[in-house]
Amino acid sequence: MNRFVIAKIIIIFSSLSYLGLIFFRNYNSPENIEKRCILKFEKDFKIPLETPREEWGLILDLADNNYLKCMGIPQY
Repeated sequence: MNRFVIAKIIIIFSSLSYLGLIFFRNYNSPENIEKRCILKFEKDFKIPLETPREEWGLILDLADNNYLKCMGIPQY
């Protein structure tokens, strides 16, 4: 009985560890990072049509910088 409990604990721990590694590998894949950054970029990009041209340019620059920062691309 004692061996069965120990084996059960080892199997559960191993399974959880394996599932955790798969999740983090999938979560940190370049495709998923890009999807998350695009969603953040789209939120920054939604602005009213009445916005002046100068302010529009500043907002686009800010959104672009946020996208590059999210993707981990160094900025100059």
